[in-house]
Amino acid sequence: MPANPIEPEIPAASGPVETTAGSGGAGTAAGSGGRGTTAGSGEVSVPPVLAELVRSGFVEGRHRGSLVLLGADGAVERAWGDVTAPVFPRSANKPMQAAGVLRAGLDLAGERLALAAASHSGETFHRDLVRKMLAESGLDAQALGCPEDLPLDRVEAEEYLAAGGVRDRVTMNCSGKHTAMLAAAALRGWPLASYLEPDHPLQRLIRTVVEEAAGEPVAAVGVDGCGAPLMAISLTGLARAFRSFVLAPEGSAERRVADAMRAHPEYVAGTRRHDTWLMREVPGALSKMGAEAVQAVALPDGRALAFKVDDGGGRALGPVLGRALTLMGVEGPVISRISRLPLLGGGRMVGEVRAVF
Repeated sequence: MPANPIEPEIPAASGPVETTAGSGGAGTAAGSGGRGTTAGSGEVSVPPVLAELVRSGFVEGRHRGSLVLLGADGAVERAWGDVTAPVFPRSANKPMQAAGVLRAGLDLAGERLALAAASHSGETFHRDLVRKMLAESGLDAQALGCPEDLPLDRVEAEEYLAAGGVRDRVTMNCSGKHTAMLAAAALRGWPLASYLEPDHPLQRLIRTVVEEAAGEPVAAVGVDGCGAPLMAISLTGLARAFRSFVLAPEGSAERRVADAMRAHPEYVAGTRRHDTWLMREVPGALSKMGAEAVQAVALPDGRALAFKVDDGGGRALGPVLGRALTLMGVEGPVISRISRLPLLGGGRMVGEVRAVF
């Protein structure tokens, strides 16, 4: 982007009306692209618009989704869309999976525990630590059940390819989680080849952690992009789970995971990622994104949020997250940094993706 971009004229946002606090229903989505319906009305529920894509003053597209904000007491304070229906949290489940390997007896701490809960960018320090963790447990990278991949971070991927790198299991963003899962299974003498099966002892233990943290049963089990079991819970349950981690007693598996992630956020994500920036700059915040535009955050006083953009549009994640945090009273330069997503045309700024709630 040039030093002095020409700022386009962008019309005022006209976002959806939120549901009443604690309603959990679909609510009414007024303006900006359509009408929602009230849960239980017999009509198909249309999620409200959470973000708009504005190019050259024209609303080019809209991202619908659902979002819940919890107060410090754990009650739903504000909600948009249906926050009680089950969703796949994708990698936002990773803190719970990391707590599961601790409960299995694997003694991880610091950067290693943060990497066990990571969707890492595939930077050199991520890859080096994964290899070190494998060696410490007497494991080989070929035992990892995650697919071969390039670094998740685009800048890192370009540098990696330019240096002659190829798709590799260690480079895949979930390799830290898989390494921890394998190490826990090896420690307990559980089968290694089947560690990703939903009925494996480790995965049954992880399911228990998910259900306890979310305060609700797992609604469905699928297969995540990395091959691990993927457990569906509601957005309200996901926010409750993150809240429970930051409020857990010191020394518990949940608190150990939260503390490691907050102390070493660059291992949870990477040097150019929202989760890293937020956990570095907002004291005590626990943050984790998931594929298909899922995000969960908990603050140290117990306030929490979770949302999912229905179409999986990752470009909406930052603006929606920034707006949600602002509504929770979080301030600081990091909010603008997370929220700002300019659109370029011919190398200059011609619009933006912006939250509209």
